[in-house]
Amino acid sequence: MRFAKGHGTGNDFVIVPDVDGALDLSPERVARLCDRRQGIGGDGLLRVVRTAKHPDAADQVGETEWFMDYFNADGSYAEMCGNGVRVFVRYLLDAGLADGPEIPVATRAGIRRARVEGENVTVDMGAPRLLGPSVATLGGVAYPGIGVDMGNPHLVCATDALDALDLTEAPGYDRTLYPTGVNVEFTEGARMRVYERGVGETDSCGTGACAVAVVALRGAAGSTPVRVPGGLLTVTLDGETCWLSGPAVIVASGELAEGF
Repeated sequence: MRFAKGHGTGNDFVIVPDVDGALDLSPERVARLCDRRQGIGGDGLLRVVRTAKHPDAADQVGETEWFMDYFNADGSYAEMCGNGVRVFVRYLLDAGLADGPEIPVATRAGIRRARVEGENVTVDMGAPRLLGPSVATLGGVAYPGIGVDMGNPHLVCATDALDALDLTEAPGYDRTLYPTGVNVEFTEGARMRVYERGVGETDSCGTGACAVAVVALRGAAGSTPVRVPGGLLTVTLDGETCWLSGPAVIVASGELAEGF
């Protein structure tokens, strides 16, 4: 099995080329590949597969050649990953599987259109949808927040002590509102930390940065920087859709040892 490793502002991924969808990527195998001590290590896994070869992309055949089959680090599926799309596009270009500067990608949340501009990859993340108020709990403290749907669920909570938060454990949330889990973003000014469902705290979350910008801009058109532990992302709302921009790089490629 060939693989590559890439990241977008520290949000890192194992990338597995499987153009015909022939590999058996069970949740257990994905989790093992993403293990940081006994595997390659990553916040998630991106399988590169032709749209026509994956059953989850049947409704997108003809719109784009490539489907981003995304898994969280624990092996569970996720609907969308903003940094994942950007790294996926960078891999397609580096591997000679697509030509830029504009590349559409099929995902479980629909087609995402990317534009490559030097080291940056900008992705149309689709129209955000506000889900209303809710509350996250952490360390016995309740943090009021606003829910945002970016193709996957988010809960954005403000705090005046961002650096002091202990995100080694998952925040609590209303499971009736978020039956499949939720990514929780804590913000202070233009800075963000995030606990991603199925992963834990990560250095960056693209859809999370979009959710933070939607709340900060109150859904109005505009552009705002979002500082994450792994770097800087820029989110732009134009009244119709949400654009996510930032660096995306491939750092390594290789081959798994036989019998891994």
